[in-house]
Amino acid sequence: MTKVAVIEDDIPTSNQLRDWILAARPGLIVDQWFNRDDAEAAIAREDYALVTLDIELGRERHAGVAIINAINKTGRGTPVLVVSAMPAAIYRSIMKALDAWDYLQKTAFEEADFIETFLEILRATRERSSQKPAVTADKELALDPLRQNTPLWRGQRVNLPLTAQRILATLYQRRGEVVSYDELFAVVKSGRNRDNIRKHIGTIREAFRELDANFDAIENVPMRGFRWSEANGR
Repeated sequence: MTKVAVIEDDIPTSNQLRDWILAARPGLIVDQWFNRDDAEAAIAREDYALVTLDIELGRERHAGVAIINAINKTGRGTPVLVVSAMPAAIYRSIMKALDAWDYLQKTAFEEADFIETFLEILRATRERSSQKPAVTADKELALDPLRQNTPLWRGQRVNLPLTAQRILATLYQRRGEVVSYDELFAVVKSGRNRDNIRKHIGTIREAFRELDANFDAIENVPMRGFRWSEANGR
């Protein structure tokens, strides 16, 4: 049976995440851990398909960081989804540097967002175990189609949530062409409206500009959609 772990010290929140997971995938086994010591002991003995965790556990403000390091030391490549009240603008890049797969800020997402992200990570890990990833790369941008690794821009990691990675991959695979809003709606699983797509595009641009202040490869095509411009992206 496939096992996942929820590491969260707030019992109602832990139970809510467990219930969401089981509603989406009834066949999963969900282990719940409420402190760092129990979580690290479980990680050492269990091969979890996915771990979702909070950064702050009890009085340990950065217990989640220690747990992620413990996960990385196992060498199993267990994916981590961070669910925390800490500001995403600050902590998402920190968690990505620790090889967490994604970051959701509490009060800033709904059940559908959590489930979409959770299931996407499970899907990607299944593909990772059955296929050898083929990395799409050129001298500027490198994309892992299974999204087990973050994109690289000129050799530097681009810190993006999974939905933004899917949108980026779609634009880049169709580079030079206009990708319509309707086509981008097919890439996201919730929030299928133009405002939401524009927010994701804004997130992508911001992430690239943290690495390259002059980045302007993604063009807005009024009333139609967006385009990765080879002229600007190279």
